[in-house]
Amino acid sequence: MEIAVISGKGGTGKSSISAAFATLSEKVVLADCDVDAANLYILFSPIHEEEQVYIGGQKAVIDYSLCTNCGLCINYCRFSAISLINDKVAISEISCDGCKLCSRICPVKAISMADSDKSRMYSGTFRNGEMVYGRLDPGEENSGKLVNIVRDKAKKISKENNLNTIIIDGPPGIGCPVISTITGVDHVVIVTEPTISGMHDLQRTIEITSKFNLKTWVIINKYDLNTEMTTQIEVYCRSIEVKVVAKIPFNAQVIEAMVHCKSIIELSPNSEIANLIKNAFKLITNG
Repeated sequence: MEIAVISGKGGTGKSSISAAFATLSEKVVLADCDVDAANLYILFSPIHEEEQVYIGGQKAVIDYSLCTNCGLCINYCRFSAISLINDKVAISEISCDGCKLCSRICPVKAISMADSDKSRMYSGTFRNGEMVYGRLDPGEENSGKLVNIVRDKAKKISKENNLNTIIIDGPPGIGCPVISTITGVDHVVIVTEPTISGMHDLQRTIEITSKFNLKTWVIINKYDLNTEMTTQIEVYCRSIEVKVVAKIPFNAQVIEAMVHCKSIIELSPNSEIANLIKNAFKLITNG
């Protein structure tokens, strides 16, 4: 069973919920698919057993033994990635989009394309099972493809270790990485918050999951910070027949858990929040 935890916007507490799900009694495979900003490895400190280089694209590099500093590439680069520094043509690795135009128009063939090989996929064990996560190097592209690699690895590990549950911590938003995260999963849990932006992004996210005909559940985090907006979210979810499986109050214990690199389930297993999350997980897996 694959359960993807996503959110329409950042900061809703999605990773905290994913961490809680991953530390319930049953051993699981935990896949952190928020490859642009993976953070669960900080919480769980997995033992790395495998590291795989991910090639997300290419960057232009200059062979200065051939370059004549003619500046033609500077004039043609639409991303302003090439400039003249100290009378020498230089390419910004961050700004380069890998379009290859400069390598094609260089009259002396001094520019070539090199693989961007700084992104990684890691897998190994953590204290409640197996973990897989990706880390996309800043400025790199094709995050959706890296998400697919992480998910495929998680499925393989699940079969090899006879672990029936895969918890996926997805990225925020509704872009390509989210589509790669939720495609073909058994359940999608959307974590939202009682704000106007939270409501708006929840609606956009549900539009996406409904197009894929995915079983969708909603958790309202920090619901007591704005009970009026919480009621609006509940009314909306009822109108489209999406079940709200938990309303979790704001509690500083969640922050304390993160500070101690634990989930709320590990820090305070009998607390109100822990019991709400346990009940939500039971409803989801039985639904």
